Parts: sequence; structure tokens; C-alpha cells
Amino acid sequence: MPKAVYEVRGGRQLRKSLRTAGDDLADLKDVHKQAAAIAADRAADRAPRRSGRLAATIRAAGTKTAGIVRVGNNTRVPYAPVIHWGWKRRHITANPFASRGAQESEPRWLPLYERYVDTTLDKIKGA
Repeated sequence: MPKAVYEVRGGRQLRKSLRTAGDDLADLKDVHKQAAAIAADRAADRAPRRSGRLAATIRAAGTKTAGIVRVGNNTRVPYAPVIHWGWKRRHITANPFASRGAQESEPRWLPLYERYVDTTLDKIKGA
């Protein structure tokens, strides 16, 4: 199944500059996780509810390069990708609740990145 991906333009150059300046990017990992948590909360609000199991599987993670929102699992909720992306052959209409949740919550998570970049640039300037 396809995955929704959001890209921060210039992120690769920013990470390279930070590594060159001696930053280990641990703070960026935290920012990614915080942003993903905001998007995950909104996705959980938008998730279709019958038993609530689908919404309960929505979780956030952060790496040095990305914020990740995961939905579903292989054992109890294997149908999450089908609900999100649909299944044309089975006449299941897509309900992209996770993608929409990330888009709708952008005004809440984007300032986290702006603040991180500003703080980091102040550190570099002060070095």
C-alpha cells in the first residue's frame, strides 16, 4: 500500500549544515516526534469508529530524518491500509483520515520546526 509522505524542503541541506556545525541532530529527532504526535492525535480524531481499535493503533515516532505516524498493525488491525487507501476491487472507498489529519494539524506542528530552525541558527551564529 502507498504511504503518505510530507517533505520539508531543504531538510537534507539543513541536516548537513547542522552536522557540519557539530550538532548531533538529537533535538531534531524530538521535534519530529512532537510533530508526528500532533498529526497522530488529529488522525485518531478523524479515524472511523466501530470498535475503536483502529484509532487505538495510531502512534507517532521520530527519527533524525522524519516524523512518522503509523496506523494499524499486522495482528489485531491488519485492515488499516484498506480503510485508509481503499480497495477498488472490493468496492471499499478510501478514507484517508491519517493524511487529512496531518494536513489539518499542520498549523499546529509547523511552528515546532520553525522554532527549531530559529533556535539552531542562533546557536550556530553564537558559535
